[in-house]
Amino acid sequence: MRRTILTLASFATLIAASLSAAQAQAQAGSDRYCLQGRNWGYPGNCQFASYQQCAATASGTSAYCGINPRYAYSQPYHY
Repeated sequence: MRRTILTLASFATLIAASLSAAQAQAQAGSDRYCLQGRNWGYPGNCQFASYQQCAATASGTSAYCGINPRYAYSQPYHY
């Protein structure tokens, strides 16, 4: 009985971990661009899914948009 409970608990933990990893990966696609500048530092405000969203927010300020380093370095590099 004890072994069955431990096995079920292990499976539940494994499923929960895989679901949270899938959620984190899905969220990573929504923050591709960062608002950067003197007021924001590096990497800046990284909550923009498109360059246009970031550029609209940066409009009229001394900020600029750059690619999110987390997104850039998570992509496989092909030679």
